[in-house]
Amino acid sequence: MFGKNRISHLAVLAFAVAAIAIGVAFAPMKPTSLAQAAQDPPNTARDKAPELDGGTAWLNTAGPIKLADLKGKIVVLDFWTFCCINCIHTLPDLAKLEKKYEKEVVVIGVHSAKFENEKDTDAIRKAILRYQISHPVVNDAEMTIWNRFGVSSWPTLAVIDPEGNYVGSTSGEGQYDTLDRVITKQIAEHEKKGTLDRKPIRFDLARFKEKGDTPLFFPGKVLADAASDRLFISDSTHHRLVITTLAGAKVAVIGTGEPGLKDGSSEVSQFDDPQGVALDGDTLYVADRKNHAIRAVNLKDNSVKTVAGTGQQNRESRGRGGPPLTIGLNSPWDLYRIEKVLYVAMAGHHQIWKYDLAANRIEPFAGNGREAIADGPLRRAELAQPSGLAFDGKKLYVADSESSSVRAVDLDPAGEVVTLVGKPGGNLFNFGDVDGVGPAVRLQHALGVAYHDGVLYVADTYNSKIKTIDPAKRECKTWYGGKATDGWLTDRPLNEPAGLSVANGKLYVADTNAHRIRVIDIKTREASTLAITGVSPPANVMQGAAK
Repeated sequence: MFGKNRISHLAVLAFAVAAIAIGVAFAPMKPTSLAQAAQDPPNTARDKAPELDGGTAWLNTAGPIKLADLKGKIVVLDFWTFCCINCIHTLPDLAKLEKKYEKEVVVIGVHSAKFENEKDTDAIRKAILRYQISHPVVNDAEMTIWNRFGVSSWPTLAVIDPEGNYVGSTSGEGQYDTLDRVITKQIAEHEKKGTLDRKPIRFDLARFKEKGDTPLFFPGKVLADAASDRLFISDSTHHRLVITTLAGAKVAVIGTGEPGLKDGSSEVSQFDDPQGVALDGDTLYVADRKNHAIRAVNLKDNSVKTVAGTGQQNRESRGRGGPPLTIGLNSPWDLYRIEKVLYVAMAGHHQIWKYDLAANRIEPFAGNGREAIADGPLRRAELAQPSGLAFDGKKLYVADSESSSVRAVDLDPAGEVVTLVGKPGGNLFNFGDVDGVGPAVRLQHALGVAYHDGVLYVADTYNSKIKTIDPAKRECKTWYGGKATDGWLTDRPLNEPAGLSVANGKLYVADTNAHRIRVIDIKTREASTLAITGVSPPANVMQGAAK
């Protein structure tokens, strides 16, 4: 959400408000730079770290964890919230450190929510499964631990030494090298002192109880094509694409189900958290989110090749374009094709990009790269983690997730970005669940949009609703889903929907946290769950379930 060296005053404000709201008197830790800690001489005097109590629940472990339980280990605290793209980008670095130092380091996720929905323990558990997190996480719903450690932005990473002393912290993504230096130094120091414990600790992970042995596992996006009677599903956490008929019968499965970046036939190709797709004749383009790439599937033989991106995240290319395979991308989340141009919701750069298929060139199109909500000329406007795209024949519509808004983008290079619903010029904390007109509307981290017959359908993800917008009147109404008067329904109609597509008068919904596709008749609003036949979970999931 707030990148390296871009600590937001909004996050500081949230910190202050949270402290007042919960009425807690505390003396937060004095911020200490991890970069400086890497240079400190051995046996530098340090303060004891605060305890980890105060959360509402612990996940990915059998019970609450105290610092005394981790004596002898180097502890890395990851203060995160699961909506935040910078937090998501930090997870691979943490996984790499956990693997490199599996005997010396324990990572603890401290989930301090931005959105109301993110305070829900089950929603966090789903995020742990979706992002395949392998360390304990505490639900710091009231920001108690956040406040105690003096945190002011997401993500923040803090280190505690094997004796329970606070070493320091750093904010923003891209901190692997700093953490690696600090950990290496701590290992050497405490090995010499005899205070390092190399006995591995095993945790009761959520995935041991929910292995994903369903046909779909956290499907992120969906594309319905009436002309060919096909439904293209990004089976995101199974790391593959599933193609069925519109009635749900298997047509093809593309990808092994193992995360990776590999071109080739459907049986050997690999994706990593694929999201939005776009169809161009016999070619299906795929936003391969975690590989920071765009892949092309030849639907004649189901072979896969990489057509854009280097396979590595590029945090610095917000203003640069060029040949697609030479330009690093940053979490492409959705795609929309208009003739021979592929528009890309580049969530990690907070921009919309343009991939000219005929000229074989990709470049930024809208947004200056600063994470905010500001209207204006294309390259001066500001977006916040755009994650869904739709088109009405004239304008491109964007589900701008972190600003909880829907934006309209002119395709003319001299055009502008305009906020349809949500609060332009405001901060990233204007969210909620309010129908209305224009700036009075409140959404909660909307991830998907679809246009049909003069109406814009919005996946209001964290409200678990589908809402409609009249683009001309800028009027937004709840259309389907939501909460019962006495709380969540036992079998709620939707659970964090993220992708939408329309075909034959029906709205197809990637109901992400429910691992299913919902089909809603647009005229009657009658809904059903698509019965997917002939599709099994990936082989690796079934093998894990059998153990």
